[in-house]
Amino acid sequence: MLLDGFETLDFVRDGVRLRGRRAGQGAPLLLLHGHPQTHAMWHRVAPALAQRFTVVLMDLRGYGDSQRPAPGEGSAAYAKREMAADALALMQAQGFDRFQVLAHDRGARVAHRLAADHGDAVQRMLLLDIAPTLAMYEQTSLAFATAYWHWFFLVQPPPLPEALIDADPVRYLRSVMGKRHAGLAAFDPQALAEYERCARLPGTATGVCGDYRASAGIDLAHDRADVQAGRKLAMPLRVLWGEHGAVGSNFDVLALWRERASEVSGRSLPCGHYIAEEAPALLLDESLNFFGDTP
Repeated sequence: MLLDGFETLDFVRDGVRLRGRRAGQGAPLLLLHGHPQTHAMWHRVAPALAQRFTVVLMDLRGYGDSQRPAPGEGSAAYAKREMAADALALMQAQGFDRFQVLAHDRGARVAHRLAADHGDAVQRMLLLDIAPTLAMYEQTSLAFATAYWHWFFLVQPPPLPEALIDADPVRYLRSVMGKRHAGLAAFDPQALAEYERCARLPGTATGVCGDYRASAGIDLAHDRADVQAGRKLAMPLRVLWGEHGAVGSNFDVLALWRERASEVSGRSLPCGHYIAEEAPALLLDESLNFFGDTP
């Protein structure tokens, strides 16, 4: 089984049940997954990280075995501010007021908001294959919109996207994941089966659409407020992206993050979007070098 030895955590924040996993000893390290995956995406790196850190994995609300609350007006329930508050509350419940963060894709957007709203809690942050959400929307090109078609599909008014996903959720998942650089061959069969199981859970399409609609609405308002106020992330930030992915091909990743953070480093890796599964050894080296044993 994947992630043997990781304890299962069930936690409730403001009526929303969240699923987490924990293993290891040492400085606390929070791992947040992307779309359309679950915490299982870390199975190739989390066990090794747990030899050095106390590793906490979490399924974002709307994903995995976490609850899928009703989005509410403006999809406010899926604002990255809410999802970041989930992560902070889970870590605090585990006894960690300060911790480091490794996050991919949607989880990296949650991590960005976590660091922006709760800078005292986040010591260092490593983000995988994203540029800031506001910049990506404002600088969208035909090439990016074609590669990231789901960004624009999922934000359409309900119930059309939900109905199309619910008609065959596994086909949707395989279409998103399988058409990128490495295809479905990049994924361990057990991990892929786990993603497919969770995609079939009732309410998944509602949660996923809520996540993306929030990113195209309330999250942009929060990001613009940060920019207008001149607020920047103060903790060390490292960003990695796949050289065969759409983010690095369409955006100047480091330049955009340097507009939003004071201490930024990073580079591309010889892989596609799913770095933790396509290039786990490189990611592990990067993570151990960047995080160290921060107390």
